[in-house]
Amino acid sequence: MTELLTSWLIKGPANQQLISFNHHDIVTGAMFTNQVAHIHSQLSESDAKRWLLASDDSALFAAGLCAALLAGKQIILPNNTQSGTLSAMTHQFDGLLADQVLCEGKRLVLLKKDYPNNQQTWPTLSQWGELQLFTSGSSGEPKAIIKKVSQLDAEVSVLAQTFSKQIAQSSVIATVSHQHIYGLLFKILWPLAAGYPFLSELVEYPETLTYYTSLFPNLCLVSSPAQLSRLPDALDNEVQMRSPAVIFSSGGPLSYDAATKVKHCYGKAPIEIFGSTETGGIGYRQQNQPGQTWRCFSSHQIKQDEQDGALWLQSPYLENNQWRKCDDKVALVSAQEFTLQGRLDRVVKIEEKRVSLVQMEALLISHPLVNDAALVMLSQPRQGLGGIVTLSPQGQSQLVEQGKLAINNILKAHLLTQFERVTLPKRWRYPAAIPLSSQGKRIHAQLVELFDHD
Repeated sequence: MTELLTSWLIKGPANQQLISFNHHDIVTGAMFTNQVAHIHSQLSESDAKRWLLASDDSALFAAGLCAALLAGKQIILPNNTQSGTLSAMTHQFDGLLADQVLCEGKRLVLLKKDYPNNQQTWPTLSQWGELQLFTSGSSGEPKAIIKKVSQLDAEVSVLAQTFSKQIAQSSVIATVSHQHIYGLLFKILWPLAAGYPFLSELVEYPETLTYYTSLFPNLCLVSSPAQLSRLPDALDNEVQMRSPAVIFSSGGPLSYDAATKVKHCYGKAPIEIFGSTETGGIGYRQQNQPGQTWRCFSSHQIKQDEQDGALWLQSPYLENNQWRKCDDKVALVSAQEFTLQGRLDRVVKIEEKRVSLVQMEALLISHPLVNDAALVMLSQPRQGLGGIVTLSPQGQSQLVEQGKLAINNILKAHLLTQFERVTLPKRWRYPAAIPLSSQGKRIHAQLVELFDHD
């Protein structure tokens, strides 16, 4: 396996390599080297080991990431920069590597585009740093996942070997954040190592996507099922004159209907990537027919648990290449192919964001208006969370005085301290008690029935 990423990180970019672009600016290899050198110098002078890295600008983020990896630092990537999230994490990092002040009382190395003395050279590797990401564990507490450079390099190398023909000499744009493992790999690390320039901004609107597809003959779009499902309607379900050369999707399975509509507009179905923060990419598919199976990457081995049907995985992305049991139930079609049969834990995907129902319920119960809480996934009228809350005496009084909408908004504001708005419950119920079985367990069907009538 080629060491694509580590080789690039050690020698740095060529001066003329185009690192990133947006509608009014570019960053060349020489400019990027200058940024990385200045950030590396500041990090090397500090004895702080753990640095939280956050920036909406992908080019600044990439410069901070490279500098910290070369300086041997531990880089903390938060799921989001909500005040409650950072407050809960404050003991886990010593300094901030960001383009703005996100919290007080921490050392700050400011990420900037322009630094004095632009004749800097690429920093020499002292020791490799590592990444720490977070994912929702089954216990409800965010679970720290450590990624060593060797693991990231293995994944970048496999992606290059698997999809180099499709991506060719593309420019990369994304509708997903680089703060999570999928966007980090597909928008930052793989493009840097392979020499594909990336858009430093996030694509948020279909008009922006159309603007860039009209400019670039070879464009790689990195997106998600929720965004791709809405895209055909935004394009009036019409065949487009200019289309991305390749489309990647990850964060959950894309429906066959959505894949077909995207194919109608763009002439090709998205390549879907299945995986997780813990495992990295596991498999991929391109839905050209209903019931398309997933194929695991050629470097992986898979098997099915005989008792609960869980997927077992052996991969070079995992520490020590050990077998790992996943939380996904599968059916094996062949030694390398499988179909997904659902999750085995209480972590759900909403708009491709992993949400621990246990964690959200615990946060709800911590509010003085709440006595108990339960969350369920609803499929009608559209997929999303439903919140069932039994109120405390104070909450019951406030419900009578102010009404349901006011209570809804109070609880949503409370959840926003740790969760992003798109993941919050869209519908709420306030029964006197949460339905329980004779064994004291919650009855899922009865919880869902509470939402049958408005």
